Amino acid sequence: MSRRIRITLSYDGTNFHGWQVQPGLSTIQGILEDIISEMDGKPVHVAGSGRTDAGVHAEAQVAAFSIDNPIPPDNLRRAVNRLLPPDIRILDAVETDPKFHPRFDSIAKTYRYVLFRGETCPPFQWRYVHYHPYPLNEAKMVEGAKVFEGSHDFTKFSAKDDRSIERSKVRTIYSSGIERSGDLLIYTVRGGGFLKHMVRNLVGTLIEMGRGNLSSKRIPYKSGNTVPAKGLTMVSVEYPRVTLNP
Repeated sequence: MSRRIRITLSYDGTNFHGWQVQPGLSTIQGILEDIISEMDGKPVHVAGSGRTDAGVHAEAQVAAFSIDNPIPPDNLRRAVNRLLPPDIRILDAVETDPKFHPRFDSIAKTYRYVLFRGETCPPFQWRYVHYHPYPLNEAKMVEGAKVFEGSHDFTKFSAKDDRSIERSKVRTIYSSGIERSGDLLIYTVRGGGFLKHMVRNLVGTLIEMGRGNLSSKRIPYKSGNTVPAKGLTMVSVEYPRVTLNP
């Protein structure tokens, strides 16, 4: 009998071409599907809560799949972790509602982007930050982060290859803030959903506000440059309720 398994996983995205399966390339979804399909003896699709880009990290990505194998969820977690590369780890696994979908059932996601503002970036932080030691008016960036809150059409903040797709680009941002912590300038954004490259373009826009090239009083008519993926981390995904034992 088929069972729906929900997993929470963490990964360092440096060595992967993002979440989504791509022929001939190493991806998070592709590696998981190979391992779990082998365990179940048939092809298994692993659905994720979001398609993180190449180089983007995750503290708590959520995914789900259906299998016939009767292995207890925690034993499955241990078995898959033994086969995964060390930069991907399943943190927990539970049996959930057969209809659960990690993307369509989510109500909010939180992302964090980190700028390193010091003169010299330590090598142990390099993989997880965008090194930007140049002058910025950080007060203007703090002010500007707040203008993204609420429901807006974020078409100009999406990837160029996503803008021609005929679907609404309106998204709701619940909170958007930026703060200093030592040499780090940390942007945290929580919203109902995000477009491709949206968070990286929001950060690029905040940088332009900090440079004085864009107003921080309102959402500008154009976005700043797309900042590097390595500074971005998916922090968490929220759900209204998940039935663990249907």
